[in-house]
Amino acid sequence: MKTLVINAHPSKNSLCAHLAHVYAEQSQAKLVHLSDLKFDPILHEGYREIQQLEPDLLNMQQLILDSSHIVFVTPVWWGSVPALFKGFLDRTLLPGFAFKYRAGSDLWDKLLKGKSAHLIVLSDGPTWWNNLIYGDPIIKMLKRAVLEFCGLKVKVTKFGSIKKAKPGDIEKISASVRKLAVKPA
Repeated sequence: MKTLVINAHPSKNSLCAHLAHVYAEQSQAKLVHLSDLKFDPILHEGYREIQQLEPDLLNMQQLILDSSHIVFVTPVWWGSVPALFKGFLDRTLLPGFAFKYRAGSDLWDKLLKGKSAHLIVLSDGPTWWNNLIYGDPIIKMLKRAVLEFCGLKVKVTKFGSIKKAKPGDIEKISASVRKLAVKPA
């Protein structure tokens, strides 16, 4: 299984970056920090007119095609993902690459079918709060409306109360991620 790990946090000095590194190292996967990519994250014309992809995004599309398993490590910000990650999704998972609407139909073909993904999601608050109070919007968006829409089979692992985590808690989380990397989805 060829694995791609994507750190979706804009900082390489974050817990997300650390966990992405832990996963990539344990699974001998390719690690990409979105903050290293050079691209305009804004989809200026929506999907009416596809912007020319920058070299880094063309490279990411090829890495996605070449991978059978993709791991995204992201924080929860305002119930969703960081703007850089959202821009990456908007600009990379394009019609004709990740999905294709059928002519004369509301249905679509899932062009990334056969691949799997693992979302590792970190939140400052407890995970039960995001679930109970907010209805887990980041998971609905990322898992259902984006990745499953494109055909990926998605597993989710959430770590909460990160704001209060002590060094021992961080090591336990790191150990959990190492185990996930040994037995991917």
